[in-house]
Amino acid sequence: MAERDATTVVSWLTEPEMGCWRALISVTTGVLGALDVELQSEHGLSLGEYEVLVHLSEEPEHSLRMTDLAGRLHLSPSGITRRIDGLERSGLVERRQCPSDRRGSNAVLTAEGSRRLAAAAPTHVRGVREHFIDQLSDRQITDLASALSSVHVDRDAAAGGCDSVR
Repeated sequence: MAERDATTVVSWLTEPEMGCWRALISVTTGVLGALDVELQSEHGLSLGEYEVLVHLSEEPEHSLRMTDLAGRLHLSPSGITRRIDGLERSGLVERRQCPSDRRGSNAVLTAEGSRRLAAAAPTHVRGVREHFIDQLSDRQITDLASALSSVHVDRDAAAGGCDSVR
């Protein structure tokens, strides 16, 4: 990582900005933590594993290149490899050679993975409603969605430009 020039001026956060930032972190970590606990206890799946199954279920042939899956989940190459390794050991996902690039791999949802996802989905949606959606008015949901969609992150720069995943 390049060091910042000591003369770089930092625009410190104002009290309202700091309050907004801290609220975002608190709500995000709290909701994600609650959803993870519920999925783990009721279905033996982490929220991260559930997310992989969801993304694969939405793809034609329930298959996605590992690099694309890593990008969607904001994971490093080693992070997606570890996650797929665990799902593969559980029989929920299998790895297949990418038909368009023999160097790459695709993650593919298995029939058992599809079954486990279908069983876990109601728990997840119930949790999202309970811990987040139902606590907001329709107007707040619209405003929050609009505000958050205005935030853009250069994920390649933030991740250091991860290119390949086995």
